[in-house]
Amino acid sequence: MNETVGSNLNRIQRIALIVGLVCVVLCAIGAFLSRTQFFQSYLYAFLFWMQFSLGCLALTMLHHMTGGRWGFGIRRLLEAASMTLPLMALLFVPLLFGLPYIYGWADKAKVAADPVLQYKSPYLNPTFFIVRAVLYFVIWFVIAWLLRTWSLRQDRTGEPILTRRMRLLSRGGMVLYVLTVTFATVDWGMSLEPEWTSTIYAALYLTGQGLMALAFAVIVATLLSENTVLPEFINADRFQDLGGLMLAFIILWAYMSFSQLLIMWSGNLPEEVVWYVHRTAGGWKVIVVLLMLFHFLFPILFLLSRDLKRRPQSLALVALLLIVAHLVNLWWLIEPAFYQTGLHIHWLDLVAPVAIGGLWVAMFAWQLKDKPLLPRRDPRFQEAFAHEH
Repeated sequence: MNETVGSNLNRIQRIALIVGLVCVVLCAIGAFLSRTQFFQSYLYAFLFWMQFSLGCLALTMLHHMTGGRWGFGIRRLLEAASMTLPLMALLFVPLLFGLPYIYGWADKAKVAADPVLQYKSPYLNPTFFIVRAVLYFVIWFVIAWLLRTWSLRQDRTGEPILTRRMRLLSRGGMVLYVLTVTFATVDWGMSLEPEWTSTIYAALYLTGQGLMALAFAVIVATLLSENTVLPEFINADRFQDLGGLMLAFIILWAYMSFSQLLIMWSGNLPEEVVWYVHRTAGGWKVIVVLLMLFHFLFPILFLLSRDLKRRPQSLALVALLLIVAHLVNLWWLIEPAFYQTGLHIHWLDLVAPVAIGGLWVAMFAWQLKDKPLLPRRDPRFQEAFAHEH
């Protein structure tokens, strides 16, 4: 990595850290004013940025398993993003102090008055919740750390055996990733309304993680296109590949979202339909329309254009639109569990994502700088680009 890129990453790290810390102070003030609102806003902000860390880890493993040319130019970006997991584990700690404020099953008085919560208490209880969370983070970090360590070691030594190790780890790691993210999604998101269940809910999070990871990689690759060697390997063809993958994830997300709605609405069971009633009451209907337009229709129309996908700046704008739309989508999934009669927006809903995001971006820049941007000594890298260079 040349000095210009390193200097730019240092500047990004400083700015992100300052913005993040300022917003952390504002969140602390918000917690003093309303502890309940703070934990509610903090939860959805935390879940949003977790999607980037886990999505980038998943794409890293997917690339190791497939070895496609689409991934070599962004692999270092994905690895650096997945190494933000220790930070996210640290940022998860405040939620442990707010369990009774956001989860009904963590409030002893509510459990005593609700037969459903009593029935589910062997699984939904604070102690087991914390044990599971620790297990999730340990599994995720071990996989991310090994892949990152072996990848950088291969840059130094060129050992071909490391490619096989990373591929084998990714095969088993992908299974563990799907299982742990499924359980984590149930624990952290779906259990906000423990009387409601869905077998598609976790799949929506998994798809969203992949989409956010791709959108983030496109934006960072575009920003790094100057003063680096990346344009030689992330050219118009590679951006077209990434745009095509984004299109596929959007279609999959829309399909599963509609399938969940169709199945539950046609079943017309009160304990299932009520989840959608909470998310369409009052002003929440406006959010549904906005999501249909900006999380599905407009991105689909843009990404169907071959020329747009081959222009990095244009594709990066679509990626940014998707990130903002997905933030709103996650807010729509989480917040109606607390405000079931209509749309509710609090200033902490805007500050909390910026606070965590500033710290996350600073950690990402720190992990990326002073590291090679391309896995040049991976044998598959040389094979993939032999005919192009």
